Amino acid sequence: MPPALPAGDPVPADGALPPAALAGIDRRRIGVYVHVPFCRVRCGYCDFNTYTVPELGGHGATLGTFADAAVAELDLAARVLATDGPGPREVGTVFVGGGTPTMLPAADLGRVVAAVDRAWGLAPGAEVTTEANPDTVTPQLAEQLAAAGFTRVSLGMQSAVPQVLATLDRTHDPAHVATAVRAVRDAGLQVSLDLIYGTPGESLADWRTSLETVLALEPDHVSAYALVVEEGTRLAAQVRRGEVPAPEDDDEADKYELAEDLLSRAGYDWYEISNWALGPQARCRHNEGYWRGDDWWGVGPGAHSHVGGVRWWNVKHPGPYAARVAAGRSPGAGRELLTRRQREDEQVMLGVRLAEGLPLDQLGEDGRLAVAGLVASGLLDGRAALAGRAVLTLRGRLLADTVVHRLLG
Repeated sequence: MPPALPAGDPVPADGALPPAALAGIDRRRIGVYVHVPFCRVRCGYCDFNTYTVPELGGHGATLGTFADAAVAELDLAARVLATDGPGPREVGTVFVGGGTPTMLPAADLGRVVAAVDRAWGLAPGAEVTTEANPDTVTPQLAEQLAAAGFTRVSLGMQSAVPQVLATLDRTHDPAHVATAVRAVRDAGLQVSLDLIYGTPGESLADWRTSLETVLALEPDHVSAYALVVEEGTRLAAQVRRGEVPAPEDDDEADKYELAEDLLSRAGYDWYEISNWALGPQARCRHNEGYWRGDDWWGVGPGAHSHVGGVRWWNVKHPGPYAARVAAGRSPGAGRELLTRRQREDEQVMLGVRLAEGLPLDQLGEDGRLAVAGLVASGLLDGRAALAGRAVLTLRGRLLADTVVHRLLG
């Protein structure tokens, strides 16, 4: 079951933002995230806001009507962000996630991208990404995505080992990953592969198999995330009943170190704790916007947005979401105005995860005093600290939460 949304303050029916949030919007980067909440089956580990078609019963924002609802929200977004000044900059990144976005026809995905372009304009060289289940990608779909303006496809590979995929309730055939990668490449699009490590029953040898399979496919970008057992999921219930073991920190650390070793030797540079790329041009620029604290508008059921220090989130269920946007109302369920301290703390929490690290002058006094101890503990790079930046070592990446707590005092 997806987690409950936070309460927050009410969102005005027209979605209007405080004038302070819009001040200077033309000088800030902005991206668009589109949440497509549909899946063929619900994976046992996933707590994202997703629904299978039978769960929806044909009501509200269905596969056939989702694009209409998303376009309606983008039209509302254009009105909300319109100002007396120059208005927002052109959109530099669009990321369509889910769920399984490629359950929608490519033409519908293209309609949403076109609506973004109509609302604000897509910047030259904009990055436009969609996630995809490998089983949904065909040469025809890849060509259609390219024609619709997509530049990048992120494939949910998760593992190359059948029994690991079975534990995760992933339904795709691991052999289809190579076929999907080839189709995406032939269409001229960048390829990212997403992996999960630490699945119950996954050995270190299994994880090596997945990594070596990835390297043989030569993607532009690799994401590797440690499995988190989220409350309310089927996997959490299995762990609680003792049917499968919980992930172990030491095992996940060994697997992360193996990923760093194999990927770095193959020419992939880590640029964020869980992400590696074949050079700066292959990084996920959309996610970099999150880590920098840029503006973004989240479209779709349960999607979150941030503009000028105001964060808000949409109603979760596709039915009420579709009804609100069809009536010209904001789908926002709640929002919060971030305090200066919250924004500074988030800058530390996110910025320290990046390979370039965080300027020490962005830390409070307690954080600056903690730096020497973190260097002595081997968690921060000493040479970088002398140059005025907090940069994680490999050991620091494994203990990033500890580093953040100490930097925040």
